[in-house]
Amino acid sequence: MSEQSLDADLCVSDCERCPALAESRSQIVNGTGPTDADLVFVGEAPGANEDEQGEPFVGRSGTVLDDALRDAGLARADVRITNCVRCRPPDNRDPHADELEDCRGYLAEELARVDPELVVTLGKVPSQHLLGRSVAVTNETGEVFDARVGDAAIRLLVCLHPAATLYDRSQADAFEETVRRAAELSGLTDGDASGQSSLGDY
Repeated sequence: MSEQSLDADLCVSDCERCPALAESRSQIVNGTGPTDADLVFVGEAPGANEDEQGEPFVGRSGTVLDDALRDAGLARADVRITNCVRCRPPDNRDPHADELEDCRGYLAEELARVDPELVVTLGKVPSQHLLGRSVAVTNETGEVFDARVGDAAIRLLVCLHPAATLYDRSQADAFEETVRRAAELSGLTDGDASGQSSLGDY
């Protein structure tokens, strides 16, 4: 199967499982990036910019993520970026538990097909959703866990949400360092891209 046809298979084109989300969205926002990516970033849900443009992490948070990827020696085109929920919740609220569950099968299928070396959860909602427990993101950023999403066993790296760095600049170093570690753990860099040490003791 070609990458183009696989990418089409991973796209959800019509879904009405969550009435509130189906009503609030402009469009369904599917994952973007290589369908055989070694590194996948998972956010919680599209925001206003993503809902308008149809791509995850394209607003200010996306710029923060792009900059961190660049500093780690990567480009957006090197990684896959997706969300737990593919439709924008009303008023940018967090997705509800039933909405996360309604969309979980799509994410499970995406991760199973892509089969990455590492999944990075961006923020509290995706971290808790995929690990199935409460997560103290600030304290657990940079830590790696084993998780299961559907039939896919994944290696999961907890990371701050890029927006956290916009509201609290003191979080920027931890965010950038975790993205560098993600690049190393997924085998995409050797850790020398920025001349910085790895996060082994983080």
